[in-house]
Amino acid sequence: MSTIVDTFIAPPCHDEIEILYQDEHLLLINKPAGLLSLSGKNPQNLDSVHYRLVQQFPGCTLVHRLDFGTSGLMVIARNKAINAALCQQFSQRTVQKGYSALLCGHLDDDEGLIDASIAKDPALFPRMAICAMSGKPARSRYQVLERVYQPLEKGSKLPLTRVQLTPETGRTHQLRIHCQYLGHPILGCDLYGGLLLPGTQQTPRLMLHANALNFVHPVSGKPVTAHSPSPF
Repeated sequence: MSTIVDTFIAPPCHDEIEILYQDEHLLLINKPAGLLSLSGKNPQNLDSVHYRLVQQFPGCTLVHRLDFGTSGLMVIARNKAINAALCQQFSQRTVQKGYSALLCGHLDDDEGLIDASIAKDPALFPRMAICAMSGKPARSRYQVLERVYQPLEKGSKLPLTRVQLTPETGRTHQLRIHCQYLGHPILGCDLYGGLLLPGTQQTPRLMLHANALNFVHPVSGKPVTAHSPSPF
């Protein structure tokens, strides 16, 4: 059995965490791109959303995570009971999540469903794999918002499609690998294509932003509808 070794070292993130809402039970935050959700085992990967917030809000815990390169909305529990209640909403798939993304190329269809099971493959670590045999069911919906051309050097243009992505399941790297499976990887994605701008050495950030998060407040029972405008 092969041993998986994570050699990733996160570069310093100087952007602040934006707190959009807080009460005695939970926090709603806007995570910056380039910040880990949870501290890594490597001491150089100590800085994270949880590491920063627990200094200000002792006892707070993560209910869900966003990938290192993804920015946007996260809900943070301020105690164990709230964490359990929110985790139950996530596991029952009653939490609605939405993401804004820039995909490489122009999609043919204006909307669609990506239904492709995702599996862990130690040989591909840290990447995941599409696998109908051993993978867990994964479904994502997409809706095209606009098709654009980004000017590049020497007069060339890069076709990009701005989409709204809605994951119906919550697998690791789901949106990133599903967009690659669609043939249009997310711009700036280092694991699933779309990393470099053609004809340049420019590497943009991962163009994926969690812009919508809807759930029920575990204490008040009232619906919480959060929105964060895309920074790109």
